[in-house]
Amino acid sequence: MAKNREPIAKHAKALGISPATMGYFKKETTRNSNSQVRRKKSEYAMQLQEKQKVKFVYGVLEKQFRGYYERAERMPGKTGENLLFQLENRLDNVVYRLGYAATRREARQMVNHGHFTVNGRKVNIPSYQVKPGMVIAIRESSRSIERFKQNLEANAYHVIPKWLEFDANNMVGKVVAVPTREDIDLPVEERLIVELYSK
Repeated sequence: MAKNREPIAKHAKALGISPATMGYFKKETTRNSNSQVRRKKSEYAMQLQEKQKVKFVYGVLEKQFRGYYERAERMPGKTGENLLFQLENRLDNVVYRLGYAATRREARQMVNHGHFTVNGRKVNIPSYQVKPGMVIAIRESSRSIERFKQNLEANAYHVIPKWLEFDANNMVGKVVAVPTREDIDLPVEERLIVELYSK
């Protein structure tokens, strides 16, 4: 399976986003701190940067991202928002949003290792699309893993998006609605991505 192994802080700085957006609150970089020369970006450069930003945050590579975009085009409503909604509805992102994992990368690994169930059935596909009414829980055999306890304690005051519900006592989360654009805190202009792919 292809993976993006670029340094988090370095890539985040290049894209102009804070590592905290990805869940990395202690990562910073001072590399090339004096190299930020202000240049006027071309329209294409701005469009490309927005696409790279979204791919980086959600941990999606180009082929899969293109597939999301093509599905978003066929859906009713705004293509850019539909694209973001699909990415938000990925199981690994939902696991991260519920506070089971400290980062989306960690959430992806946890899902890959089969630690979660969706409506009682084990799912180990990070890109699995969740829908309203689905229940996401840690498998009984995985509940004693110390990392889950650490993350849930650290994220005790973590703000759960209003389209999700979480029962910390039973370690069970539920998708209660479809996310709206206001629920997505990613600083991105999705219209630029649509313009890029529309060429």
